[in-house]
Amino acid sequence: MTRVIIVLIVVAVAFTIYTLVDVLLTERARVRAFPKPLWAVVVVLLPVIGGVLWLVVGKARRTGPGARPIAPDDDPAFLRTLSSEEIAKRAEQDERLRQLEQELADLDDDTPADPER
Repeated sequence: MTRVIIVLIVVAVAFTIYTLVDVLLTERARVRAFPKPLWAVVVVLLPVIGGVLWLVVGKARRTGPGARPIAPDDDPAFLRTLSSEEIAKRAEQDERLRQLEQELADLDDDTPADPER
């Protein structure tokens, strides 16, 4: 039982340190409800509860273009930079890749006529 309590204390301390560092390193524009120094005090005085409150209430989610990385195929700005020749070349490569995958699938489907070979 004592081991469980020690492990829980270590986890609580690690979580508190993580959230305190997160409070201090978060951009001011992403902080909600209270100013950063007050959030730091809340996290330190209420170790686990303060950390959970910070992550749920205090830190705004990222929005805008930097929120999630977008694959080049899904990014309209990137697609606008491509010339029609590059798009045609890419389509040829995709078609060749599909043909090769089909040939490999056909080879995998072939079973030997004589099972003893």
